[in-house]
Amino acid sequence: MSTEHHGENHHGNTPAAWTAVLIMIVGFLVGTIGVMVAKPWLFWVGIALLAVGAIVGKVMAMMGMGKQVHSDVVA
Repeated sequence: MSTEHHGENHHGNTPAAWTAVLIMIVGFLVGTIGVMVAKPWLFWVGIALLAVGAIVGKVMAMMGMGKQVHSDVVA
């Protein structure tokens, strides 16, 4: 196994990852509040925010704000 480092290793510390996680945390909190106050519509808004966070993170990564994948690196 090689100890060479190919490029920077962000460990998920990218704008795409931070944005996705932040949106998902807000979604989790909204969903939790919806359960606590017995408002099913608020719970489903939280679930929708989880999906939005995943989509936003993927789109941002595709726009170049995520971890850069190098084709010469073998996992």
